[in-house]
Amino acid sequence: MQLTGKHIINAAPAVVWAMLMDTDTLARIVPGISRLEKTGDHTFNSILEIKLGPVNSSFTGNLQLENVIVQKGFTLRGQQNSKIGNASAALKIGLSLVNAVQTEVAFNGDIRLSGLLATMGQRIMSGVANTLSKQFFANLEKEVEKANV
Repeated sequence: MQLTGKHIINAAPAVVWAMLMDTDTLARIVPGISRLEKTGDHTFNSILEIKLGPVNSSFTGNLQLENVIVQKGFTLRGQQNSKIGNASAALKIGLSLVNAVQTEVAFNGDIRLSGLLATMGQRIMSGVANTLSKQFFANLEKEVEKANV
């Protein structure tokens, strides 16, 4: 399934970048993360709690940042496993300057599902993905507001 979107954040690219590179902040921003543990410069172990329609599931796996260009973007790769199936993702995240106090954050990539998750997930996944991306940007905006206070 293809994911694309963009959103303007009321902060300079350096501020947004710092938040995306901070493990604790990232754990608060990404919806569903209950645990994010840094294992290397750009690698993490993660636990996600996600509700997909009528099913709640816990996913464990890893995330890694590749092709990192400071304050410009990176590729996020992840493999998450659960009892109801697995998900692998590759998302390109890009930051671009809108003006001195605004940054556009864009994402583009795909998610592959397997197991029961793929069977039931295809019907509801686009709605879930849309909801999760809205939550991500809302959470990022809250972090920016807290940093500006």
